[in-house]
Amino acid sequence: MLFTISTVLISLPLLTFAQTSGSLSVLTFNVAGLPGIINDNAVPGDKTTNAGTIGTKLSAAGYDVVHLQEDFNYHAALYATLRYPYRTSTSGGVPFGSGLNTVANYPWTGLQRVKWDKCDLNSGDCLTPKGFTFMRMTVANGVEVDLYNLHADAGSNDGDASARAAGVQQILTFMGKNSAGRAVIIFGDTNDRYTNGAESVTTLLSSGGLKDPWVDIVKKGVRPVKGTTANACGNPAASMDCEIVDKVFYRSGAGVQLSARTFEYASKRFLQDNGSILSDHNPVLVNFDWKKV
Repeated sequence: MLFTISTVLISLPLLTFAQTSGSLSVLTFNVAGLPGIINDNAVPGDKTTNAGTIGTKLSAAGYDVVHLQEDFNYHAALYATLRYPYRTSTSGGVPFGSGLNTVANYPWTGLQRVKWDKCDLNSGDCLTPKGFTFMRMTVANGVEVDLYNLHADAGSNDGDASARAAGVQQILTFMGKNSAGRAVIIFGDTNDRYTNGAESVTTLLSSGGLKDPWVDIVKKGVRPVKGTTANACGNPAASMDCEIVDKVFYRSGAGVQLSARTFEYASKRFLQDNGSILSDHNPVLVNFDWKKV
């Protein structure tokens, strides 16, 4: 009897203090990991050293989830300095891998790597199996969020725009089959801006029921107008008001309410000791609050 009572008493705190709310920090970062002989990305210094520095800075910051793009031929150097308990294995360097990887403080299930059905030869997009990844992450007991990491077709010609639009439809179809009604965060390199003539970004938002923290927090709900001149960012970004192609989208669902609390171009957190950039992309950091509903 004493054992039974003790067991019940020990179990009570676990039930009483089950986590019903919390925070989740996510970062997307295109780490410019193409072989230097193919593209130096106009980034000073040695790419192997820079990759290791990125890993060190990610570990020091401890963001909950980091999506990486172009994590190709310097993957080993980057992972050598990472201190994350959960990480995807590389799918290979150029031309075999997608360059998409994730490191996180929380476990996931159901990892899938999906290649785009359509690519355009312009900008070398067909040289690697670019696409997206899917995983279902458990951020607390009974709290799951579906995460997508993507790297869209690059370039600005009609073929590129068509490939990006096809990619959006492909990921929307996948979401319809695998994430219907669920909480979702999509973050990665869209290679698109609201000002571009094609509809890929806006279609993903409207058809996927997604929100953009940059639009909501920085732009006060007003999207840049299609067809207008882009207010493109430098690197490091001088302000949050400019627009880049690296984006974070999200929605609530399946008893999990997500709300974006802060948005930041985290460029100045990822610089070499001499102040030079580590990548030709600005990393994007969003802090979310979540709540079970």
